[in-house]
Amino acid sequence: MSALPMSAVLCTWLDAVRAGYAGPDDLTDAVRGDDPRHLVTGLPERGVMELHELPAAVAGRISLALPAPGDPVGLGGPPSFNLAAMDAGEAVVVGDVGLVPEEDARTIVWRAHPAGRVPWVDERETASGLRLALADVTRRLLDLDVAAWQPEIPDLLLNLRHRAPLPLPPGYDARRVETVERAVLCLDILELARADEGGAVSAYEMERRRSALDDLDRAARRALVGACSSRTD
Repeated sequence: MSALPMSAVLCTWLDAVRAGYAGPDDLTDAVRGDDPRHLVTGLPERGVMELHELPAAVAGRISLALPAPGDPVGLGGPPSFNLAAMDAGEAVVVGDVGLVPEEDARTIVWRAHPAGRVPWVDERETASGLRLALADVTRRLLDLDVAAWQPEIPDLLLNLRHRAPLPLPPGYDARRVETVERAVLCLDILELARADEGGAVSAYEMERRRSALDDLDRAARRALVGACSSRTD
């Protein structure tokens, strides 16, 4: 199953540290998870840093980026940063610094890039858009007899309230928590549905399925960006 993207975890915990709900060591533990080590590199005059040093080294609004081809949500340039974030599928922007996670052996290195101003993503609007998209895509998948080719998907939809808690920080807004949980559910649906094309008996059905899933993917990523980005500088 999908997990909350590590950049989303970093965004939410950076915001919590800044607001006084958590400490830098709490951030490190939450972001690292089962990884042995996370490092930060590329910040001017900072060298290689441990993750707990990051909150004191960056300033400005904290924004999540979850770009995909044709939908660079959360990115504001320049092209070199956009390309790195697109390759990774995720990034964090703090002020004029973009952080892109890269795997190096068993270590995650957050590489800093100059970043431009990020276009505002409205949290309420994207949360509403995800609710509508989930209802619409559910209907479209039912029309395609989703249960016949992927019975786990209806089970997911029926058990939203019985899922493991996500690694969100203390004090996180309840409405945003609900949006994040719904978005991660949608990512799980997408992972399952894209793993098996066997239920589509024609090219037309395959295209209908892809269209529905692409719509849900876009709405889920945008909702996560809205819910995990900080509200203020």
